[in-house]
Amino acid sequence: MAAHAVPQALGYVGVRAKDLGDWASYGTNLLGLERVDKSRSTLAFRMDDRKQRIIIDADGGEGIGFFGWEVADAAALDALAAQLERARIKVTRGARALAAERHVGDLIVLSDPVGNRLEIFHGAETTTEPFRPGRSISGFRTGPLGLGHAVLNVDTPQTLERMMSFYRDMLGFRLTDYYSHPFVARFLHLNPRHHSLAFVQTGKNTVHHIMMELFSFDDVGQGYDLALNEDRVAVTLGRHTSDFITSFYTRTPSAFMVEYGWGARLIDVDTWRAYERKEGPSMWGHDRVWLSAEDRAKARALRLKNAADGYRRPVQVIAGNYEVMSGVCPWWDGIKARAAAP
Repeated sequence: MAAHAVPQALGYVGVRAKDLGDWASYGTNLLGLERVDKSRSTLAFRMDDRKQRIIIDADGGEGIGFFGWEVADAAALDALAAQLERARIKVTRGARALAAERHVGDLIVLSDPVGNRLEIFHGAETTTEPFRPGRSISGFRTGPLGLGHAVLNVDTPQTLERMMSFYRDMLGFRLTDYYSHPFVARFLHLNPRHHSLAFVQTGKNTVHHIMMELFSFDDVGQGYDLALNEDRVAVTLGRHTSDFITSFYTRTPSAFMVEYGWGARLIDVDTWRAYERKEGPSMWGHDRVWLSAEDRAKARALRLKNAADGYRRPVQVIAGNYEVMSGVCPWWDGIKARAAAP
C-alpha cells in the first residue's frame, strides 16, 4: 500500500451517551476540554486548533459510536477507498452534510471486522480562535500525533487475528510491540506516537479506553486529585512499560475509560522493529480497581518483580517541561546569567 494512502493519526471520536450533562461536566471540569455547543442532543469538545475532536451524541447508548482516522489529502482518501473496494470491503462515500457536520473536507465510511464504525477523512477544519480549556491546563499533545490513541477489547484469539489482519493489511497500521502475558495485547502505530491503536484480548468486544496526553506533568497530577475527589479513578497513577507514559484512567459517563497522561515516548517509524514485551504492562502503579483480588495480586507481583530487578526507563521529558533549578548546575546558571545580561 502506498505510504501516502495510509491513515496518519486518530483525528476524532464520536461518543454515545445517555446524558449530555454528565459529559459536559466531566469533559470540561476534569479533562479540561473546551465545550462547543452543538444541538439539543449533541455537543462537541475542542482540545487544540481543530474545530472539534470529541463529539458526544445523546442517543441513549454507550461506548464509541465512530472513530475518525485522518489521511493526508483527497488523493490519499481516494487511493485508500480503491484499495478497500478491491479487497471487497464495503465503503460508502460520506454525504456532504456529514462532512460539514464533522468539519472535514471529505470522508468515507466503513466498518471493521467487529462492527466498529470507521470514518476516514481528510481536510479537518481549524480555527484561529484560541483553545480555551475547561480548567487550567497547559494543553494537549496532538498535532501530527493525532488526538491520542484508542484501545479496543476483543473477545477471542480468532477475533484478534481478524482485527490485526484488517488494520495492518487493509489500512496500513504497523505493529509496534505485543504482550502474551499476563494478557494478550497488540500495539500498532501510524506515526511517531508509540501506538495509535491497540487490541487487548479480554473476552468481549467493546472499547477499553482512549488516551489523551498533556503537555505538563502537573496537569496530570492535578487531574488525578480531581478524579479522586469525584471517585472516578479506575486505574491508579502509574507508568507503562510500552510507551513509558505516566498516567491514570478515569471512568467516563459512557462505559469506557480515558487514560490521562504525560511523557509518552516517540518512536522512529522507519527503523522500528516489533518485539514481545515480557515485563507486564506497567513499571509501577496502575492498580486496576475493577480486577478481582486474585488478578490484582498477580499484576502487583509483576510490578514488584520489576522493582526487584531494577527495571528503569528514561523519562520522556517533553520540550518546554525542563528547567534546571538554580544552584544545581553552575555551568547552566552561568549560561542563563549571560543570556539575561543587557
